[in-house]
Amino acid sequence: MAKVVMYCTQVCPYCVNAERLLKNRGVTEIEKIRIDLQPEMRDIMVAKTGRRTVPQIYIDDYHVGGFDDLVELDQADELMPRLNK
Repeated sequence: MAKVVMYCTQVCPYCVNAERLLKNRGVTEIEKIRIDLQPEMRDIMVAKTGRRTVPQIYIDDYHVGGFDDLVELDQADELMPRLNK
């Protein structure tokens, strides 16, 4: 299973939905980087992704994007191949 990293906050409904979708696809471990608890990580996230919103999801080195991007990847049947590398 690929490594999944998600920049998130505690109260973000899109983060919760992204985690739920990933777990439904068999992901058992998500490395969460809480930018609400570590504000300096927001700057790192923005520098890496060019985006200010959460979640920002990585599968290994591939930047998926946010929740909508994750859903699109799943609907295009491209999520599982990335997770099962």
